[in-house]
Amino acid sequence: MQKLTIDRLELKGKRVLLRVDFNVPLDKSLRVSDDTRIRAALPTIRYAMDKGAKVILISHLGRPQGKVIPEMSLRPVAVRLSELLGKEVRMAEDCVGEKVKAEIERMKEGEVLLLENCRFHKEEEENDPAFSRALAELADIYVNDAFGTAHRAHASTVGVTRFLPVAAAGFLMQKEIRYLRDAIQRPERPFVAILGGAKVSDKIGVIRTLMTKLDSPLIGGAMAYTFEKAQGLAVGSSRVEEDKIALARELLQDASARGLRLLLPQDHVVAPTAEPGAPTQVVASGSIPEGWKGLDIGPRTIEAYGAEIARARTIFWNGPLGVFEVEPFSRGTLAIARAIAASTATSIVGGGDSAAAVTQAGVAEAITHISTGGGASLEFLEGIELPGLAALNDVEEAQPQPPSCFDPG
Repeated sequence: MQKLTIDRLELKGKRVLLRVDFNVPLDKSLRVSDDTRIRAALPTIRYAMDKGAKVILISHLGRPQGKVIPEMSLRPVAVRLSELLGKEVRMAEDCVGEKVKAEIERMKEGEVLLLENCRFHKEEEENDPAFSRALAELADIYVNDAFGTAHRAHASTVGVTRFLPVAAAGFLMQKEIRYLRDAIQRPERPFVAILGGAKVSDKIGVIRTLMTKLDSPLIGGAMAYTFEKAQGLAVGSSRVEEDKIALARELLQDASARGLRLLLPQDHVVAPTAEPGAPTQVVASGSIPEGWKGLDIGPRTIEAYGAEIARARTIFWNGPLGVFEVEPFSRGTLAIARAIAASTATSIVGGGDSAAAVTQAGVAEAITHISTGGGASLEFLEGIELPGLAALNDVEEAQPQPPSCFDPG
C-alpha cells in the first residue's frame, strides 16, 4: 500500500508536528558530539519551513523512563539545530500542555519550535491515548521522519496519528525505506551482507531472511563464536550464547543446503580482557586458548572479507566485527569500513555502531546510505511491519491533500 508523503501536502500556515529522531550523543559538557541524525532530518525541516509551516519538532533522547532528567534535555539539540539552520530554534519547556500551546500560538510561519524530550512522560512509551490526544492538539498535520523509532509503537510514532486527519512520511523516512526495500527486493548481485555485533539472537530473523537473497553472508563480532562453537571449534573464553548453539548449527546447515558461502573468521585477535594495553596475539580459528577472548577479526579474515566486498555489487553491513571502541581491537572493523568505502557497490550501513565505525574510519562520505535506525532497519529487512510506518495515511485515506506517495513494500 502506498503511503502519503510531505512533498504534496498544503503546509502554509499549518501547524506541523514533525517526529524526528534526535536521540544523539552528548559529551560531558552536554554538547552534541555527533550531529548525524540532526543533519539527516534537515531536508524535511527546511522544506516545511520554506512552505510556510509552523514546524513543531518532537523527539526523545535517551531512556529517562518517564522522569524529568536534566542531562537528557533536548536543549543542546536546539542549540546545534539553530547553528545548522542558521536560524533560531526555540525550545519548549515540555511537549504537551497549555504553555506549549501558547508557545505554538505565538509562532510565525517558517519558525521552528523543539519540544522537550517526550520520554520525560511515561505515557509516551505506553502509547497512552490521552497523551497521544494531547500531542495531536498541538498540530493540524503529523509527519514522521524518525525512521530510527519506526519500529516502536509509541504515542509520538503511532498514537498521535489516530487523532489527526493527515499523517505523512518525511524525506528521510522515504529514503530509508527506498534503500532497504531495494536491497531486499532488487539487489544488484553479488549481494554481500556483513553481520556483526554481540548476539546471534539479535540477528536470527534477518539472517534467515537474507539467506534467501544473499550470495555471501560474512559473520563477525562476538556472535561468530557461537557459530564456531556450533562447529565444535575451541573458542577459549570468548562470548558465546550457549542457548543459541543449536540454532547456529541449524543456520549453518541451512546455508550449506542452499549452497550459500557463509563465511566465518579464519583468525582472531585475542586477549585476556577487552582493555587498552592488554596483551594480544593473533590465532587461527579453533585455536583460541582458554582464558583468552576473541575480540577482533585477524589479518587473514580482513583479507578474505575484503575480497568478497570488492566483488560485491550490493553491500549491507550491520554490527561491528570486534570491540572497536577499544583501540587494540578496532582494526578489523575499521578495515572493513574502508573496504566497503573503496567498493563500487551500492553500500548500506545499518545504523548504530556500524555508522559510528564508518565515521571513525573517515569514510562516511563514501557510503551510499547510512541508516539512522539499526533496530528499525533490521526489522524492516526481516519483513516485520514497522508500526510507525504502518500508522501513516495510505494514499486514498488522505483527502483532500493531493497525494505524493511511496510504496514501503
